[in-house]
Amino acid sequence: MLPVWLLLFGFFIVVTVLAVVQLFKFKNWQPLAIQIFTIVFLFYFPFTETMLDLDFKMHKADREEVVKMVESGEIKYNVPDSPSLIRLPKQYDQLSKGGGEVIAVLTGEHYTILFFTFRGLLDNFSGFVYSPNGKKAIEKDLDEDFIEIKKYAENWYWVSSS
Repeated sequence: MLPVWLLLFGFFIVVTVLAVVQLFKFKNWQPLAIQIFTIVFLFYFPFTETMLDLDFKMHKADREEVVKMVESGEIKYNVPDSPSLIRLPKQYDQLSKGGGEVIAVLTGEHYTILFFTFRGLLDNFSGFVYSPNGKKAIEKDLDEDFIEIKKYAENWYWVSSS
């Protein structure tokens, strides 16, 4: 990926230099205005939040279907070396990034279920959590210290851990 980024960055610098030349040589300010707008857009547009919103809205119904399947016992724990992981069926594996697995913890009579949106190394991860017990219970149920918990809908939260 590094060569692609270097190529894009180099191209952007060349276009910016050409835009400055256009400004001083031909008094044409439009190319430089486009470059400045692009820079401001790249720094201030919330790409991550937009993608998370889109992901949540597009897959909410399927995730709720998986929750019902886990709670009814139709999907059970199926990863031998990890008692809290469930590998999702093939048609649902796109709902949880990094392998199509969810963390499901039984708390009382309900499950707290984590669908990964990012699954980093060791303990860095983020994802959508279904928790009927509310925001305060998520850290206790999943036994994690989250740096951010944001409510998305009734019983649905986005969490980030590092």
